[in-house]
Amino acid sequence: MTSATPVSLGSKPEPERLGVVGVGNALLDIIMHDEHDVHARLGLPKGGMTLIDLARSQEIYAAMSGTIEMSGGSAANTIAGIASLGGSCGFIGKVGADNFGEVFAHDLAALGATVDVTVGSEVETGTGRCHVFVSPDAERTMATYLGAANQMAPDDLSVDLLRHCDITYLEGYLFDLPPAKDAIRHAVAMAHDHDGLVALSLSDLFCVERHRRDFLELIVNDVDILLANEAEFLAMFDATSVEAAFGAAEELGVLSVVTLGARGAAVSGSSGPVTVPARPMGDVIDTNGAGDLFAAGFLFGLAHGFEPGDAAALGTLCAGEVITHLGARPEADLFELAVAEGLL
Repeated sequence: MTSATPVSLGSKPEPERLGVVGVGNALLDIIMHDEHDVHARLGLPKGGMTLIDLARSQEIYAAMSGTIEMSGGSAANTIAGIASLGGSCGFIGKVGADNFGEVFAHDLAALGATVDVTVGSEVETGTGRCHVFVSPDAERTMATYLGAANQMAPDDLSVDLLRHCDITYLEGYLFDLPPAKDAIRHAVAMAHDHDGLVALSLSDLFCVERHRRDFLELIVNDVDILLANEAEFLAMFDATSVEAAFGAAEELGVLSVVTLGARGAAVSGSSGPVTVPARPMGDVIDTNGAGDLFAAGFLFGLAHGFEPGDAAALGTLCAGEVITHLGARPEADLFELAVAEGLL
């Protein structure tokens, strides 16, 4: 860890505090094996996330078959992973006044997370959903209807959770929600006012391209921990190499960690980035959620006083588990896996 990095969590979260609280989109994931390029016929760019309206969502849903439906959303998936590791964690989001919203909150709470979701009024749109197409090469293409999540505002944030957590984790997708930008600023201020750190996931390359200026302002002024994949990281800092991007991030005093696919991950170190190898756990079935679960292991580790390299190793384990099956949440007990691998 570089001396400029403002991350100094050296012990487990205090009993009255949560290790990590995620703020993000509460979504229902609708997943299908896409062996016949249905996503292409629908005009969806492979490997990306496209925002859609309700009519388009209904059109896409009608074209899907053999779907699996489960609670999702990037930050919520991360919190589910932290809960599976046995970490103290919480989630803040907004759902619709419908069954999807009830299922979402129940699923996450059943894992052990503290859930504080605002339920939109009946005149607002229903719970958001993410249509996920998994290609035979395990790449995922997403079309997201944000629904009630699009209405998140400062008043929807749980002050109690934000005041009592060590790391507030924000998903970059929130920047696609105009009302949520004010909520993000409020969450950041609340975290720093109460001795917490702010972690930001860049979420998606297209998201970086849409919001690079806003991201950069947040990173310069407020972010302590930055999470990204290689393409997002290079685009964020307009760099041609991971090393150059790390140099730019370290000048800003930000602890950065970058996922590198099958090559593992790289994290800020005292003498430059440290590479951590991937941990294959089986055949790759679905890469959806790999970044979210890497973030789970990494943030759990930081919240429990791990060195960044050790936290990244735990992240690669969690990512390795989630890509062996459909869906963006763990099926195995991550705590038991981590113990067996000597990481906990």
